[in-house]
Amino acid sequence: MKKVIAVFDIGKTNKKIFLFDENFNVVYTNSIRFEEVEDDDNDPCDDIESIETWIQNEIKTIQNKNEYTIKAINFSTHGATLVYLDKNGNRITPLYNYLKPLDIDFNPFYESQGGVEAYSRKTASPAYGMLNSGLQIYWLKHCKPHFWSQVETILHYPQYLSYLFSKKATADFTSVGAHTATWNYDAMQYHDWLINEDIHLPEPKPGKNAALSLVNHQNIYIGKGLHDSSSSIIPLLESNENSDREFVLLSTGTWIICMNPFSKETLTTNQLKNDCLCFMTPDKKQIKSSMQFLGRVHEVNAIALSNYFEVDKSHFLELTLNKSLCSKILTSSKHVFFPNDIPTDFIGNMDQLHTFKSYEHAYYQLIFEISQRVHQGIERILDTKHNLKDVYISGGFNRNNIFVEYLTQMMPNQHIQFPKGKNASALGAAMLMKEYFNQ
Repeated sequence: MKKVIAVFDIGKTNKKIFLFDENFNVVYTNSIRFEEVEDDDNDPCDDIESIETWIQNEIKTIQNKNEYTIKAINFSTHGATLVYLDKNGNRITPLYNYLKPLDIDFNPFYESQGGVEAYSRKTASPAYGMLNSGLQIYWLKHCKPHFWSQVETILHYPQYLSYLFSKKATADFTSVGAHTATWNYDAMQYHDWLINEDIHLPEPKPGKNAALSLVNHQNIYIGKGLHDSSSSIIPLLESNENSDREFVLLSTGTWIICMNPFSKETLTTNQLKNDCLCFMTPDKKQIKSSMQFLGRVHEVNAIALSNYFEVDKSHFLELTLNKSLCSKILTSSKHVFFPNDIPTDFIGNMDQLHTFKSYEHAYYQLIFEISQRVHQGIERILDTKHNLKDVYISGGFNRNNIFVEYLTQMMPNQHIQFPKGKNASALGAAMLMKEYFNQ
């Protein structure tokens, strides 16, 4: 039987499993979507019970077919999501959605930590509410004491999926370092506020560590799991290990995250105010990043454009690349849809649509404004002295030729490239498990 590593790549929309062979080729994949359910406040959240069942059934089905020998299992998931366990290891709460509105004022907390700016800079975590998973813990403790009184263990999402198989409470650097507001980047350890609040989290360990576990009567190494954005940069770090070419990675999807693993400078207050933060590699190194909700901006405004011009909502996929139109809009550098900040509903200034002759012109303008924000995000995470050579684009936007053309014209001194392998988050999680192929 062919030896494989299984990786569950759990996004907000699609839940996927991949089997990688020894050459890290995908030999099997499957995906599923689940309808959201409601949490105890009637807010939408992922159906964690169905996800748990699906994950365990997928492994059992693969084992029963006897086509593959699973040597290791690993996980990559979206961030800002926690699971709370009681003393018996049972899950206590729903899987709260990071877009859930919070009924708590964090200002007293921030003031006790020297103010929001100082605290956010030290933890490399802009004040994002539920997106700061550490503040989810604070919220649960102070707003839901009936749950908090039962809490024995707190795990980030990928570590909980690992726990389903290993029954070991773990933490990894990519998860605790991802805008959680729990990690002190100055000291490179957990922030003191956790101790002051009597909150105890597992101590993170290097990402390559795995636990040998019995899974349906078979010995399999179980990885600790990773935050998906941080996982997606692992293949590039491995392939560029012996190169002096600096690169940034654009991980694109609902969020567009620009990641610079070569930054040595500490995060500044100004960067923090402009959607910059830090992630961490599996071996505890800083990744200076910027994070913008531009995939969502694209989604809602592309629909608004299609409604106005009475075309299909995916009509942008049929557009032919017009480089001269890109150059013309780039030269004018005029912001029509978002002359100022992006509003909370993400909808641009649709009152200006009558000024466009066609859907094509309006869509090119929208992508210009998104691309320029991405370009600004890249520039903000570069050190004063840098040697940036390559910009890699992974995810959905690397198939948007108009977006790629704008970046190419905006960055003539850099090479716009695409990672060789697809499914970068899953591939990164698999690569961390490579030593277990021959165990």
